[in-house]
Amino acid sequence: MVNQSDLPFRILVRRYGTTLVYTQMLLPTRLLNDQEYLEYHLRELGDPCDRPVVVQLGGNDPETVVRAARTVQGSCDAIDLNLGCPQEAARDAHYGAYLLGQKDWPLVESIVSAMSHSLTVPCPASATLKFSQRLESAGSSWITLHARHVSARRRRQGPADLEQIRTLKQNLTVPVVSNGNVRVWEDIQNNRAFTGADGIMHLCNILPDPVQISLEYLDICREHPGTVTIQIVQMHVRHFVDHQCGRRPWFHKFRAALSNCPTLTDIDILLRVKVQRWRGLYPPESDIDDKAEHMEDPLALLSLDG
Repeated sequence: MVNQSDLPFRILVRRYGTTLVYTQMLLPTRLLNDQEYLEYHLRELGDPCDRPVVVQLGGNDPETVVRAARTVQGSCDAIDLNLGCPQEAARDAHYGAYLLGQKDWPLVESIVSAMSHSLTVPCPASATLKFSQRLESAGSSWITLHARHVSARRRRQGPADLEQIRTLKQNLTVPVVSNGNVRVWEDIQNNRAFTGADGIMHLCNILPDPVQISLEYLDICREHPGTVTIQIVQMHVRHFVDHQCGRRPWFHKFRAALSNCPTLTDIDILLRVKVQRWRGLYPPESDIDDKAEHMEDPLALLSLDG
């Protein structure tokens, strides 16, 4: 997960029943060499509102991964080696899903072994059946499988193959986490019943009304300043609204307006006023007046009208 699991988002999903959360994927070399990057990602990590939490690292050098893991292990409950990222950056730097080729199995085993012998927290990973058995032997604490293609082009084609996850569960002794084919709550129950998995990982949106959840997320961002950038806030709000309204004729206008919102207050007003109006849910005048009082430029409301 790249830029997908900031602190306010982790707090948000916990409110809706999530029992274990992961951070976004962090880069070991930047944790070690970029003090600002390290301080930003350590900010409030592992606070009482953020436990239990798994830190996710993406890398391909055992020593570097272990050294980076030691900088964060005091603030988390486990450290995960990412073996699923299909993005071009992962391909170019050779980490994530691009370590799943058989020629790299010994390298990954050495990373997992080094982590399990060097760290004070559990060290899970994700892989295919045969490889998972080797990672279990190397010391992986649990295995997560998202049974899709590594290719960024093909990974969204068709459903995940849950039969692969069921087979994995039947052949491992460490816990197995299933990832895939979840859109509504019933899918979680069906996935676990079919695969026998010990847990279900979910990355997509099964949260309530898009404006309601977006406003709740904005409130959490205000309560935890400095833990998320405005660009990441915009991304989350866009995804929240896209999930239910992505096919509406006004969605592209919404995306353009959102990208031009420089503050949380601007995003708040866009949601309460214009998005609700597009949806046919007109906000009360008192709500608009109250927001206008807190805007740096109340006349900006005029540009949101109509």
